[in-house]
Amino acid sequence: MRVLITGGCGFIGSAAVRVLVGNGHQVLNIDKLTYAGDLRTVASADGSPNYRFERMDILDRKGVASCFNDFAPEAVIHLAAETHVDRSIDDPAKFIETNFNGTFVMLQAALAYWNKLDSSKKARFRFIQVSTDEVYGSLGDHGFFTEATSYRPNSPYSASKAGSDHLARAWHVTYGLPVIISNCSNNYGPFQNREKLIPTIIRKALLNQSIPIYGRGRNVRDWLYVDDHVAALLAICERGRPGDSYNIGANNEVSNIDLATAICALLDGRRPRSDGRCHAEQIQFVTDRPGHDYRYAIDAAKATRELGWQPKESLQSGLSKTVDWYLDHPDWSMEIVSAEDRLGLGITR
Repeated sequence: MRVLITGGCGFIGSAAVRVLVGNGHQVLNIDKLTYAGDLRTVASADGSPNYRFERMDILDRKGVASCFNDFAPEAVIHLAAETHVDRSIDDPAKFIETNFNGTFVMLQAALAYWNKLDSSKKARFRFIQVSTDEVYGSLGDHGFFTEATSYRPNSPYSASKAGSDHLARAWHVTYGLPVIISNCSNNYGPFQNREKLIPTIIRKALLNQSIPIYGRGRNVRDWLYVDDHVAALLAICERGRPGDSYNIGANNEVSNIDLATAICALLDGRRPRSDGRCHAEQIQFVTDRPGHDYRYAIDAAKATRELGWQPKESLQSGLSKTVDWYLDHPDWSMEIVSAEDRLGLGITR
C-alpha cells in the first residue's frame, strides 16, 4: 500500500511511519518540522527504499498537490495538527490555520487527485481524517462517547478539530471523496512531545522537581498506547467504510492524579530517589486549565465489531513500556522543554 502521512515526524505520525515502513508499505511523510516534529522519531525509517520525507507545510497548496501527483498514494493518513490544548488557549490562531485551513488544503488536493484516478483506484483510495475524542466535549461520572455523540468542543484545539472533521465529512457527502474519520482517546508511549502530561511527569520526577497536576487531579482520561492506535488506523485504511467514523479507545480510564501516582510508583522501583523518599511526594497541584473538560471515555465497540481491532496494551503494561523507554533514552526524557513557563493560562497572542 502507498500511504501519504501528514505530520509523520510527530508523536502518532512517527509511530505510523515506523510501523508502515517496517511492514514494507511505501510511505511519503510530509511534515513542517515545528516544535512538535522531530526527525529522530523516524530515524529508523531514514534510508529505507520504501520511505520518503518532504519538509512541507500542509498549507502549501502547490507543494501538497505535487506530492499527491508524484507519489500517487492509495491512502492518506492525515495527522498533521496542532494538538496541545494549553497552546491553543494561548495562541488559537495557529490551531485554526493548521487544523482547519490545513485540512481544507489536504481535502482539496486529495479530491483533485482522486478525480483523475480510474474507477478501480478510486474505489481503493481512502482519506483518513484523524481526530480526537475532545470534539465531543466533556462527560460526567457516567457514560461513554459513541460515534453518534454530538460534537460539543470546549477548547480552541477541540473546536479546530471539530471544524476539520465537518469539512472532511462534507467533502465525502458533497464530492464523494472516500473519507473516514477516526476519533481517538489520549495517546501515550515512546517519543511523545515533552510538553505532554506523561513525559512531563517522568521528566519532572527524574529531575527531582515539582510535578504539576492541574486543579485537584480529578479529571479523567482514557489512555491509548500509541502502537494500538496505529494498528487501528491501519485497520481503518483496509476495512473502514467511506463516510463512516470510528472511535478508538482502550477502556483505560484513570484520573490525572492516579496516573501521576502510578508513574511515580514505577519510577520508585526503577529509578528510586537518592533520599529514599517516594517520587509521588513531588506532586504539586497547580491552577487548573481554563475550561478543563472533566472526563473523556470512549466506546470502541464499533471498531472492534466492524474492523476486528482491539487494543493489546493495558494501562499497566503500556505505562511500564513507556517508563522503561524514557529511562533507556535519557537524551529524550531529560531534554528540557524550551520554555518551562506554564502554558494555557488564557493569555492569547
